[in-house]
Amino acid sequence: MRQEARFLLAITLMILVLVGTNILFPPIRPEEEGRPGGDAPGQLDGSGEVGEPSLPFSGANAGGATPGEVPPPFPGTTAPEPSAVFRPEETPVAAPEETVVVEGPLYRFEWSTTGARLISARLLQFENFDEGAEGPVELLVAESGGALAIQLRVGEGELDLSAEPFEVEPADGLRLNEGGGARTLTFRYRHPSGALALQTAYTFEPSSYVIRVRTEVVGADGALVVMSMGSGLQYNERNRKEESRIMGYVTNHLREGIDDEMLSRVDSERTQEGPLLWAALKSKYFLFAVMPGLEGSEQYLGGLIASPAPGEDQAAIAVTQALGNDGVLEQRIFMGPQDRDLLLAFENDLEEANPYGYRWMRPVVRPVVSVVLSILNFLHRNLNVGYGWVLIIFGVMMRVLLFPLNQKAMRAQMRNMAVQPLLQEIQKKYKDQPEKLQKEMMKLYKDHGFNPLAGCLPMLLPWPVLITLFFVFRNTIHLRGESFLWLPNLAAADPYYILPVLLGVSMFLMQWISMRSLPDPNPQMKMMMWIMPPMMTVIFINFASGLNLYYVTANLATIPQQYLIAKERQKLKGKGPVAQPATSGD
Repeated sequence: MRQEARFLLAITLMILVLVGTNILFPPIRPEEEGRPGGDAPGQLDGSGEVGEPSLPFSGANAGGATPGEVPPPFPGTTAPEPSAVFRPEETPVAAPEETVVVEGPLYRFEWSTTGARLISARLLQFENFDEGAEGPVELLVAESGGALAIQLRVGEGELDLSAEPFEVEPADGLRLNEGGGARTLTFRYRHPSGALALQTAYTFEPSSYVIRVRTEVVGADGALVVMSMGSGLQYNERNRKEESRIMGYVTNHLREGIDDEMLSRVDSERTQEGPLLWAALKSKYFLFAVMPGLEGSEQYLGGLIASPAPGEDQAAIAVTQALGNDGVLEQRIFMGPQDRDLLLAFENDLEEANPYGYRWMRPVVRPVVSVVLSILNFLHRNLNVGYGWVLIIFGVMMRVLLFPLNQKAMRAQMRNMAVQPLLQEIQKKYKDQPEKLQKEMMKLYKDHGFNPLAGCLPMLLPWPVLITLFFVFRNTIHLRGESFLWLPNLAAADPYYILPVLLGVSMFLMQWISMRSLPDPNPQMKMMMWIMPPMMTVIFINFASGLNLYYVTANLATIPQQYLIAKERQKLKGKGPVAQPATSGD
């Protein structure tokens, strides 16, 4: 059974126990997603206005580019007939392959001068936990041949540049220093015939995971640019099986919204037409996204092409975009962690590339995620403590904030139980008079403030937080690799099973304290007290230790309150049953 299913089962069982007191003393109450379909017009060049047919590869307003005169990247290069360049049988010119490195505080990128392909992308702030791996996280699959290689298409002709030799400037790569300014790495290609020239400039900032890309082409008017994204992201987690379920590609269509697909399900070539706000490859904690244009511009990707690829959880992914009238293409690339704050800054829903929870849960989970993450990060920054202590503080804080509601709920339960003898007496007395029974029940509710749901609803409020935390702790980058006491990784299971056991023990103590004060506990409730804690221990045993740490803390913080309420119940029980109010007669 998948973790999500086991978690939902656990939540269901816990809620059943929570409302068990009210269910076992029942009164007689008076009667009282997918992606939009349709064949939206659009082409892989991304041209055309919303709701209008796309333009052919004419370059007219293609990709949302603004017409304007831009000097050619190679002075003296002219634009001949496309047939002089776009020959499918063209054989690449062999040239020595060299590796160019761009390294900064956050990343280390390696490019090949053959095809100007990105062949390695390491994130230096994050450790690779995959079995047998060492060093920082690697995003690209080595066997994929790299990413960011370009193919140009005009009509039925195409020119694949992935094996062509490129010049690079600076030839020795870039070294970015913390606090320094942005720097640019430029690749240039000139066709042997001299009929076509291409230049791609990558601009890096040492404090950002965003790469600004500017591609200029001379000699290929109206060309469609097809850029490879590789064949998926590399495994970086110890639990490959869990990470495998997330490996996929995601797109955000201008009209139809977000759509995602697992890479393992790509068994034939497929295309997804734009216009697209972005396209991304995702793993459990990391993202490789391509976005058109500069921030705030109205440029779009033309579409996405997915093809089968050898290897587990792999598929060849490429995005398309038409050159503008000026032969220029602007893009942004994000290669980094799924940090919600970083992704929210793009204001294009990139944070939803790997959303929290099932689709039907997201309307509830999404706002709670935002609040919970904001609180956790605020505590971490301002108290200057690790996330383990943050979770403990958060667990206690939640119980303190909910103390008045829990107090009200538990006292409502006591009132309801004290009135139970009167309910039973009314039910027996008027069992053959339904109308009279309803009248007396309503009077009883009014005289004693009886509400069968009053003891349940306030106590259900913490559950959205718990459900949200389950998904947060499985995906948030902040807890990945974060150690606490004996726990090496708050995003992974407790290796010594201490927290799951403490969780079961704390649940047993809570139920035992509550049970002692109940008048004549039901046998089923006694059985649940012995069965539920071990069951929860087994269910939670492989959950993220951060989730278990929060839940154990919340349970332990609730025990003093349970004890105080139990004492009140004992006093109430010593006073005997509630007296029946005087009636005006039958």
